[in-house]
Amino acid sequence: MSHKIAIMLIHGIGRTEPGYSASMRRALTRRFAKGIRGAVPDPASELVFEEVNWSSALQTGEDQLWRRMRGAAPMRYSRLRKFMVNFAADAIAYQPAPSDRTAYDAIHARMAAAVARLAERAGPRAPLCIIAHSLGTVIASNYVYDLCKRRKSYLSASVRSCINGTPVERGETLSLLYTLGSPIALWSLRYPSFGEPIRFPHRQLAVHHPGLQPRWVNFYDPDDVIGYPLKPLNARYRAAVTEDRPVNVGSWLTSWNPLSHVGYWDDPKIADAISEGLVASWRASSALALVPSRRPSRARSRRVRAKG
Repeated sequence: MSHKIAIMLIHGIGRTEPGYSASMRRALTRRFAKGIRGAVPDPASELVFEEVNWSSALQTGEDQLWRRMRGAAPMRYSRLRKFMVNFAADAIAYQPAPSDRTAYDAIHARMAAAVARLAERAGPRAPLCIIAHSLGTVIASNYVYDLCKRRKSYLSASVRSCINGTPVERGETLSLLYTLGSPIALWSLRYPSFGEPIRFPHRQLAVHHPGLQPRWVNFYDPDDVIGYPLKPLNARYRAAVTEDRPVNVGSWLTSWNPLSHVGYWDDPKIADAISEGLVASWRASSALALVPSRRPSRARSRRVRAKG
């Protein structure tokens, strides 16, 4: 029996509706099915997707804030201000305060619930792939770090209640990590020596899938002022990150300027690279299960009987 690949997709900053990763999912499914054609009857079913829509955890508060602000005092550029409430406020609200981690824990509870659904649908030991964009890369990094590095008591009760204890949910099978337009480098200013990356790969990955080669590929557009390479941060990031890969994303209107930040989900080159990783991981994790058993030849069978 082959191992399905569990794929978690995490959006970036701003108000986001379900289905934001539809184009990416279609592209990955099509390329992956082509890559393993003939290996199984239904190649597309070997990929199991879960979107994390974490913006909904903050949207009620942001809507209340905007209603209070817009009528309280004269303010210009109301559309731009609403944009700032929906975008910049996400990053500010996500930061945990010493006395209040409401937003931080609410977002991480959505992460835990998504991985639990993946474990149920793809299997408790399925190789896990995370594809995250923008602020979603910070959320993914913090969640995996808290889960695998720190004391489990650091996780809130709301997050722990969503975790059933399978290897997928413990982060042990995380084998592919793709960060798109990541501002992790900016977040690293909060920590001495620019911080510490997640434990990647988890030491248990080789136990669950000994033939699998983990990869953390960080895609960034040189014109994207929010996305940065990660390897230059320090020696720990150089060891954890497989590759910082520059790409040119976006349309002819956006690919040459900072608006390229919104172009990662639809970029075919990124879909190609991720699908190649998915095919390689699927083949490696399923190799033993898919090797056909060989019956002894008739001549060998006769020799065995003769010796007996």
